Amino acid sequence: MSIPISTGAVRADLNISLDGFVTTTDQTPENPMGEDWFRLVAAYAATRTFRARVLGETSGAGTTGVDDAYAEAYFAGVGAEIMGAGMFGLHDNPDDPDWRGWWGDEPPFHVPVFVLTHTPRASIEMAGGTTFHFLTATPDEALAQAHAAAAGKDVRIGGGATVVREFLTAGLIDRLHVAIAPILLGRGIRLWDDLRGLESGYEVTAETAPSGTIHLTFHRDH
Repeated sequence: MSIPISTGAVRADLNISLDGFVTTTDQTPENPMGEDWFRLVAAYAATRTFRARVLGETSGAGTTGVDDAYAEAYFAGVGAEIMGAGMFGLHDNPDDPDWRGWWGDEPPFHVPVFVLTHTPRASIEMAGGTTFHFLTATPDEALAQAHAAAAGKDVRIGGGATVVREFLTAGLIDRLHVAIAPILLGRGIRLWDDLRGLESGYEVTAETAPSGTIHLTFHRDH
């Protein structure tokens, strides 16, 4: 099974709850991710692709099938990424000039990553081909730089929810995939706020995995 991706497209992939929340609010200093986060991404984190690409496992362990096909598509054909300061980790260490994010020494992106922030800093080159560039820019301006860096490949809008919503509001995303976990969070940041009628500009398809995750895709030609 493979998920078709259009070369040069702008795409976003998010894990959300049944009630539309992308972020959780149960974090503590002892558990900075929170228990809800692991419930939200459980099916994705169990896939063979996630375990290989993010955790660096080489055993081939992990689930296959529908969830893994979408996890594989998440990484395929991407030439550059755009993310918010929170996804990089600047909110946790805003005043530390030596902070290199929470993605480890070899982040899983392997492409140029443009981090949107109000406090730009020097670019950081990491192992494995990832370089973080820090921008104060509008969605259009950031996308122009990311397209140039992607050299004809796709640009992924990595998140978080607020950043993806800004690009959706601006009409800049060609393909939005949301993996809807069969859980209710009841709090956090919702993806769908102020996006009434979004579906009218896209072809919408849905596929349900054995995990209970519903993979909903909004797609248009770019």
